Amino acid sequence: MDVSQVLESTLSADATTRQNAEQQLSQAAEVDFSGYLTTLAQELANEQAQPHIRTAAGIALKNSFSAREYARLREVQERWIQQVDPSVKKQVKDLALKTLASNDARAGQSAAQFIASIAAIEIPRNEWPDLMAALVQNVGEGADHLKQASLTTIGFVCETEDIELRESLSQHSNAILTAVVQGARKEESNADVRNAAISALGDSLEFVRTNFENEGERNYIMQVICEATQSTDNRIQQGAFGCLNRIMGLYYDKMRFYMEKALFGLTIIGMKSEEEDVAKLAVEFWCTVCEEEIAIEDDNAQAQAEGSHEMRPYFNFTRVAAREVVPVLLELLTRQDEDAGDEDYNISRAAYQCLQLYAQAVANDIIGPVLAFVEQNLRHEDWHNRDAAVSAFGAIMEGPDEKTLDPLVKQALPVLIGMMEDQVVQVKDSAAYALGRICESVSESIDPTTHLPTLILALFTGLSSNPKMAGSCCWALMNLADRFAGEPGCQENPLSKHFNDSVGHILQVTERSDADNQLRTAAYEVLNSFVTNSANDTLTTVATLSDVILQRLEKTIPMHHQIVSVEDRITLEEMQTSLTSVLLAIIQRLEGEIKPQADRIMHILLQVLNTVGGKSSVPDTVFAAVGALSNALEEDFAKYMESFVPFLYNALGNQDEPGLCAMAIGLVSDITRSLGEKAQPYCDAFMNYLLNNLRSTTLSNQFKPAILQCFGDIAQAICGHFETYLSVVAQVLQQAATVTTGTDGSYEMLDYVVSLREGIMDAWGGIIIALKAGNKTQLLTPYVESIFTLLSIVWQDQNRSEAVLRSAMGVIGDLADAFPNGEFTNYYRQDWIMHMIKDVRSNRDFAPRTTDTARWAREQVKRQTGGAQMS
Repeated sequence: MDVSQVLESTLSADATTRQNAEQQLSQAAEVDFSGYLTTLAQELANEQAQPHIRTAAGIALKNSFSAREYARLREVQERWIQQVDPSVKKQVKDLALKTLASNDARAGQSAAQFIASIAAIEIPRNEWPDLMAALVQNVGEGADHLKQASLTTIGFVCETEDIELRESLSQHSNAILTAVVQGARKEESNADVRNAAISALGDSLEFVRTNFENEGERNYIMQVICEATQSTDNRIQQGAFGCLNRIMGLYYDKMRFYMEKALFGLTIIGMKSEEEDVAKLAVEFWCTVCEEEIAIEDDNAQAQAEGSHEMRPYFNFTRVAAREVVPVLLELLTRQDEDAGDEDYNISRAAYQCLQLYAQAVANDIIGPVLAFVEQNLRHEDWHNRDAAVSAFGAIMEGPDEKTLDPLVKQALPVLIGMMEDQVVQVKDSAAYALGRICESVSESIDPTTHLPTLILALFTGLSSNPKMAGSCCWALMNLADRFAGEPGCQENPLSKHFNDSVGHILQVTERSDADNQLRTAAYEVLNSFVTNSANDTLTTVATLSDVILQRLEKTIPMHHQIVSVEDRITLEEMQTSLTSVLLAIIQRLEGEIKPQADRIMHILLQVLNTVGGKSSVPDTVFAAVGALSNALEEDFAKYMESFVPFLYNALGNQDEPGLCAMAIGLVSDITRSLGEKAQPYCDAFMNYLLNNLRSTTLSNQFKPAILQCFGDIAQAICGHFETYLSVVAQVLQQAATVTTGTDGSYEMLDYVVSLREGIMDAWGGIIIALKAGNKTQLLTPYVESIFTLLSIVWQDQNRSEAVLRSAMGVIGDLADAFPNGEFTNYYRQDWIMHMIKDVRSNRDFAPRTTDTARWAREQVKRQTGGAQMS
């Protein structure tokens, strides 16, 4: 293999050439991993090689130790530990460290990434003890490019999300700080080195907690960062303000002295900087302060409610600084960029976000300065000021007391509605968004008689007037629909009078010739919301709407043959997804009343599935609509199964599209619950697909809980017929019950184990109910002990969730109910069972559904044990 040629091909613009090269590298790694690493490391260190070849070698090395899935990452790391000889490891690491000194900055960067990948494996195992010392020496004695590459390496190492490495890095805090602080000082003349040091310092702050506890060290670190905020290099300024953001989030309790002496002034100066990226980070500093103080107040309030005297330090930075900070934020609101896209994050949007947080942090104290600004600028001749005034008012709708806001909102509503007719579209858009904020947070101030007619008209007029306003107008209308929905199933609500006109407006907007995808999609989302929140007196209109939506959806089917570009495909798929989503909302709202339309609905949905291409989002929405229809029709859905089930089987077996596969698993649950025993002819295939998916290495672990729950749903549907699958499923459930977090304490793994146990419990619950209904409870006898073992594990686990405990209560009660003659009394007489039930039913934080299940379980156990043991 000509390694240079292969590496060059990995950078090819031609996909086939690139894929062939990547495949050659993969095969080389499989055949001789040590040789593969050595060859690439030599090419990375080769000063005679072309820069792009060296970069490609570095990327290939890094990718050898990268994986998206945690389990796969551990596999590739294990390959380094088990398959590579210590002498080869040393050679490869030495070559990588040597490359840091290269004059080719890109090679040094690639080497830094590769070193960080190996460090993630070796530092937690104390197998590269001299790495940090070598990097510190490089920073202290090396040439500028070596300093920069070494500091970049430290930054990459500290960026890690690996739990074991994060825990180990604190042991190296002195070395890390020595290097980064030395490079970050104002005495460092090379701006690139200083920038790399500030960046690495930001990444390392979490691991130097011990040093930060020492006042002398902390003072020096803060001095270096504060001096960096005054650098003439914008990159260094940005990095310094980024460090301050992280420090405030990590070490709030240590910040009082520094806020008083320096940070108030420095950050306000930073917010006023002409360099937008610097100003944004200074604004974000105050976002962080707000978020910390909001969280501290919440934590302290909860602690006080629980009778605890352990309060977190709270310094009221936001209130103390409000007089200086809020006026600057309001001024920054006027620095809008009229050409900015919806996703662009500029200084005006940063200031808006900060003002929102400030309102939540200081509550009523925000009202005075904001109202003064609004009154001063609302009629300003410059649209930037008018827009800022409208935005500022909307930003403070969450935080201040609603009673205080109520008269202000009532007074402002006619003005804001009037601003929807401003000559400048940006002002109209901000007015619509502010109205949406009012609908979301202070909806009680909107009077259905006084405000609602003009508000709805203004928002629909805005929606029709300019596509740029679509997002804000639609969001406001959806909030409005949620606010005035009334109780579920109510005969009428305040929207009823406006329902027909609203539906007509939306249908007109979606059919406009100048409507782009964004406008059309947003309008259909509003239609969705209006249908979902419709009262009973508008159901006739909803039923009529189904004809319109079906007709439009049917018209999209021939368009499949007219696609000539990627844009055409995207437009068609978005239209079909939007229409099917509305159809889904209609089915869910009409429930059984949809039956007269069911044949036509299924006919059109099947046509859509027949014509849609691969890797499309449309089938997901179609499956959701089919699931809703099966829920509405129950056993009557059986007539559509023969024509629909091939699509369901294909999706269940399509592991290359995990989203669709997950949707299919959920749909099996929906359909089997609806069909009951009529689902039996399809269960062999369902079970085969589900078991294959459980064994799959392609699908992530997150699929497994849903599959286990699906077993329970299938069991309940076919009752005693589930005997066919019992032994295989029981074995799967017993095996799944042995999964623990082990040494991996990541939140991802923790959530997975909790979800898995919930799935196991739901599966056993469904199986127990099914076999009892089929008079086959004796088949459960071999598995009772393992069920109680899992219940005990759940009870002892401090991370157990309410959902797991609710499912556990169901299993305890169902099993007792299935064996009413006390066959398993000994299990139920165990003390921990009684404590578990009592703990769940007396927990005031749990939902009534959970505590009611626990009470029911207690009654079943009483019968099982003769009632003497339970209280």
